[in-house]
Amino acid sequence: MYEDLRGRRVLVTGSSQGIGLAVARAFAGAGALVGLNARRAPEGLDDLLEDLGGPERAAFFAGDLSQTEACRSLVEDYVARFGGIDILVNNAGALVGRTPLEEIDDDFYAAVGDVNCRSALMCTRFALPHLRKAAADGGEMSSVILVGSIAGSAGGGPGAGLYGAAKAWLQNIQKNWVSFHTGDGIRFNTVSPGTVDTAFHADKTDAARQAISSGIPMGRFGRPEEMAPAFLFLASNRSAGYITGQVLEVNGGQYMP
Repeated sequence: MYEDLRGRRVLVTGSSQGIGLAVARAFAGAGALVGLNARRAPEGLDDLLEDLGGPERAAFFAGDLSQTEACRSLVEDYVARFGGIDILVNNAGALVGRTPLEEIDDDFYAAVGDVNCRSALMCTRFALPHLRKAAADGGEMSSVILVGSIAGSAGGGPGAGLYGAAKAWLQNIQKNWVSFHTGDGIRFNTVSPGTVDTAFHADKTDAARQAISSGIPMGRFGRPEEMAPAFLFLASNRSAGYITGQVLEVNGGQYMP
């Protein structure tokens, strides 16, 4: 279905589990050359890379992307391995913690901003010349896909105000990038998941999960593999070549702008 993604060079940040890993698997299944990233290597890494096509088609790059130099190193290491970047998926991010307004301090503010905003900003910054070159050399537009959240539009749950604000920041900054870098041959879009059954929600009780599910028209949490096709669609120039600057909501009807 996405034959035009075959051979494309795709870097997915924060991809050792959950949505990021599902996205990496989907791109690998479409024949892309996939780079995974996390702070540390996941268990069973060799088997995982083999599942994704083996060392010639998939590689893991460790790095804490809340740090600017780690973002630079990740991009440089990926380019050294695969020769360039066609598609960047900025999935790295974290709630960090549920902290009410009265308890937010400078350290917490910085931690949330660094892992959610700085990571995407700096990875995009360092990938930009490679994305530009890939578009010029190959004649097809490159793609940057940000990962937003329903929290970016709805404000976030209890103690998650900063997380929601960080996701809203991502969903807004791409407007600037569209204005000033479309001419470089790059499309920018955001996938905004709703409540997805990942480690992010592992702290919720069965009662809390049921309460949340009852407010979703589809009546359940989403699954990581249900998020992944949206990324393939937005990355594909054949399918989404005239789509840029958009936020694609994937939430089972939980939020309808």
